[in-house]
Amino acid sequence: MISESTFQLQQIFSIVCNKLSKRGIDIACMEVGDAKPSGKLMRQEITLKQGLDSALQKKIVKLIKDKKLKVQAAIQGDQIRVTGKKRDDLQEVIQMLRAEKIEMPLQFENFRD
Repeated sequence: MISESTFQLQQIFSIVCNKLSKRGIDIACMEVGDAKPSGKLMRQEITLKQGLDSALQKKIVKLIKDKKLKVQAAIQGDQIRVTGKKRDDLQEVIQMLRAEKIEMPLQFENFRD
């Protein structure tokens, strides 16, 4: 973001947050940089994170395996696939992951019916 003052950067940031939340994107997936002067203008960099990095994937898989449920967790690209026979086990994994303090917001897709 580029503007003439820090106040305007804050206003632009609040607009960006509102637009992202209306589109269903969690604001926690943004990395906000510091406001830096660049000549007469102020610059602030915002980075959107998509997918899970390998360290976070390993941490989540370790959490699932430590729970000792009858599910298998596999890393697939930037996602983690959890498979299991019982629906209750899968729901327990979801509840456990929601209770943990993880840096990235998680989405749960393709839930077994």
